[in-house]
Amino acid sequence: MRDPLVIAVAQPVCEPRAVAANAGVHAEAVRAADARVVVFPEMSLTGYELDAPPVAPGDARLLPIVQACDRAGATALVGAPVRGEDGAEHIAMLAVDGGGAAHVYSKTWLGGAEPERFAPGTGPAVLDVDGRRVGLAICKDFGVAAHAAGTAALGAVVYAAATVEHAGDAAVQQERAARAAAEHGMWVAVSSFAGPTGGGYSHTLGRSGVWRPGGAVAAQAGPDAGVIVRTVLA
Repeated sequence: MRDPLVIAVAQPVCEPRAVAANAGVHAEAVRAADARVVVFPEMSLTGYELDAPPVAPGDARLLPIVQACDRAGATALVGAPVRGEDGAEHIAMLAVDGGGAAHVYSKTWLGGAEPERFAPGTGPAVLDVDGRRVGLAICKDFGVAAHAAGTAALGAVVYAAATVEHAGDAAVQQERAARAAAEHGMWVAVSSFAGPTGGGYSHTLGRSGVWRPGGAVAAQAGPDAGVIVRTVLA
């Protein structure tokens, strides 16, 4: 029988484009979370600043997160603009553990001004964590039913979404999370940006949470930055 998987969703304080400072805050969150997987919001290392320079997986500024993950035995899913191997830039998710960082997912469904700079990813993806498949999503992906279905078809038992939403969109986030959990029998973990950031998001939602298969809320944060909530997945 497998050990339970502990997953946490964090909504850290974020300084615009300040990768080194934000990485330090991420490291603190990893240490505090006491979890196997810690999910951070969309573009958490830079803020939702669409002109922020790309962050390479091997960037030395990520070392505090690598070290924190190594000591905690954790994998952190962090957000940043990243340049892919083909030279195109993506809104991306990096998986960070004690061995370093890797570009594991690129946002598939772009919106607003994002296509002016960024290229879309190639579709649903999963990350193996202790024999469990964790599906990956970034913001608008999470609102596309076909993305959740495609992720579930890859065998995901957890759907980890990194988002930034306006403060008035709590009902939208709840509906998306509950629908994915109910329709596909997945745990859904949403890390939602808290505090002001770029792109017109002067008041963000926060309220990161974890939803059980079936759609019930297992744990949820409030609107303030600096909060972490965790859940034990059987």
